[in-house]
Amino acid sequence: MKVKTISRSTDEFTRERSNDLQRVFRNYDPNLRPQEKAVEYVRALNAAKLEKIFGRPFVGAMEHNEAISCMAKNPNHLKGIFAGSEDGDIRLWDITSRRTVRKFPGHRGAVRGLTANTDGSRLVSCGADCIIRRWTVPVEDSSDDSVKPEDFHISKNAYWGVDHQWKGDQFATVGAQVDIWNHTSNAPVRSFQWGTDTVISVRFNPGHPDLLATSASDRSITLYDIKTTIPIKKLIMQTKTNSIAWNPMEPMNFTAANEDGNCYSYDLRKLNEATMVHTDHAAAVMDIDYSPTGREFVTGSYDRTVRIFRYNGGHSREIYHTSRMQRVFCVKFSCDASYVISGSDDYNLRLWKAMASEQLGVLLPREKKRHEYDEALKNRYKHLPEVKRILRHRHLPLPIYKAAALRRTMTEAARKKEEKRKAHSAPGSISTKPLRKRRIVREVE
Repeated sequence: MKVKTISRSTDEFTRERSNDLQRVFRNYDPNLRPQEKAVEYVRALNAAKLEKIFGRPFVGAMEHNEAISCMAKNPNHLKGIFAGSEDGDIRLWDITSRRTVRKFPGHRGAVRGLTANTDGSRLVSCGADCIIRRWTVPVEDSSDDSVKPEDFHISKNAYWGVDHQWKGDQFATVGAQVDIWNHTSNAPVRSFQWGTDTVISVRFNPGHPDLLATSASDRSITLYDIKTTIPIKKLIMQTKTNSIAWNPMEPMNFTAANEDGNCYSYDLRKLNEATMVHTDHAAAVMDIDYSPTGREFVTGSYDRTVRIFRYNGGHSREIYHTSRMQRVFCVKFSCDASYVISGSDDYNLRLWKAMASEQLGVLLPREKKRHEYDEALKNRYKHLPEVKRILRHRHLPLPIYKAAALRRTMTEAARKKEEKRKAHSAPGSISTKPLRKRRIVREVE
């Protein structure tokens, strides 16, 4: 009789240290576990519930003396953020400690635009006082709390925005016209003007340093090439565009934050229609900024909420709000895509986590694997009704909920009205309107 013996190497199952984990040998044959999908579904359901339980996105707030009007990131300083307010105060904040590192006094009116150059050594600001100021950003170990401007330029008209090239030493300001500046010049290198309305925002393309996009109060989005003397293209929207953001990973695409509460994504090569319409806001979208990964963008709205959208998603992934937060005028993604910073007219900068349920701090290897496993389960079973309902649910304040419901009703009514109009105006269509009866008036003799 032949007897088979089990033999295994001692090195395969013996622990090297007493605190090491015991190796477990598993047989992955599905016939041995007929309830595997049911168990995974329950785990996915629990993971979705735990995500809602631990979804605490708010980290902290940083207070100004007046409403926050604009912000700018420092490309050379991961934890620094510049913020300008309505009283002309400009500050450099350390978002890790949430304290003011530097102050840049000098503006007498509202600061409308802030931007830093590529290496983060220079800051450019402009505002309603018709002045452009250029600053030298000091190093971290400098003892001076306040910084004096190294240069300034006074204009006849107020400025509404400024942006710096991703690669280069030129920056653009907008107001009555589009001006291109150099850090070494005291006058614009080149100026553009298309129409007579005020230009309210400007953004340089991350892939093409000489290409920029602007939006104006006449509902237009205009593309300029600073090497030429005339604008390239002009797009007219139904309502005004408040801000524009380019996708850093796909420089041919940009998204416009519109006054009608929607964001419209466009392909630079085909501007006749939007590639995606991002809805959900109940009021005008005031600012927009893309994540460094290019997969998401954040928006701030007049409806007192901050939303995070996927670049190809029609509805928001997250919505952030607090009971004290008022109208949001500016938003930014951090340089590592881990945090979102918002500025509102209640004098506060607020710091949020990009992933609401993300665990801060150092994670052990087992914790990382557990989070990855939960994410994989949620992604696998997200189409099932119960998991989908839990993942999509977001709590909204009652005024915002009512405003969103009213907006959906108005949009649906407008859509039906447009379909009815097209049906009646189609050739060969028969009108279904009832004929009016003539009133017959008889004179009484």
